[in-house]
Formats: sequence, structure tokens, C-alpha cells
Amino acid sequence: MRNTRMKIRKYSAEDTDALISVWRSASAVAHTFLTESFLIQETQNMRDIYLPNAETWVVEWEGKPVGFIALLEDEIGGLFLFPPLHGQGLGRAMVDHAVALEGPLKVEVFEKNAIGRRFYDRYGFVETGRYVFEPAGEIMLQMAMPAA
Repeated sequence: MRNTRMKIRKYSAEDTDALISVWRSASAVAHTFLTESFLIQETQNMRDIYLPNAETWVVEWEGKPVGFIALLEDEIGGLFLFPPLHGQGLGRAMVDHAVALEGPLKVEVFEKNAIGRRFYDRYGFVETGRYVFEPAGEIMLQMAMPAA
């Protein structure tokens, strides 16, 4: 049965403030290890660079934007959901939508982001590499979906 409370649609500039709010809420839960100065800079990057330049899809819940997935071709540049809605299938729906558009996907996720890692592991992504993400001084995992 299709969930009529949820809708995925293309991003528009009017979504920016709502999506930055979602990103900040999700980061407060998943990225507790990042410094406030890094988050402030990333907030500006989100507004000026990431959202407008990626292929961004918004998930609405009961008509309100509550999450997004930003694609850079076959790579997930960002996947964020308002934390009280975790576990409702919205994240999976966004990735399903992206897979339908791009095929098997890649993603990078902070090693310390237990929420994100658990999500991607459950979805079937596997680790393909790791490196130190210099701006944050944290280890980043590179993950990919196995090709069908």
C-alpha cells in the first residue's frame, strides 16, 4: 500500500531554510563529533553550494518538507531526515527514488556517524575505502551498493 502521507518531489529554492533546519537537526543527532565552527561553515555551504548545485529531492510528510537526498550523479552527496521521523521508511524511500534515477549508488559517511552507517549497512551498501576528511579531521568511509 502506498503511503499517502509521504511525497518525494524536486527541490526548489523556497525549500532552502526548511532543509537547512532538517540538516541541522539531523546533524545534532548524527554528527555530535563535529565542531560548531565546522557546522557553521557547512550551513553556509549547504545554502550557497550543495543544495543549489546537486540534484536534490525533497521528501514531504503530510505536506511539509522533512528531509532530502542530494545526488551528484550516482553519489549521494547528502541524505538527511528530521530525526523524529527516523524509522518510518522515508530514508529508504528517498534512496529507492535515487536508485530508480541513477542505478547503484555510492556514498561517503563519517565513521563516527553510527546512525548513517547503520542505515547504509541495512540498505546493502558495503565499505569500499576510507580516508581522513581534512576539514573535519574525521575518518570518512566510502561505501557503494553492489552492482546488480
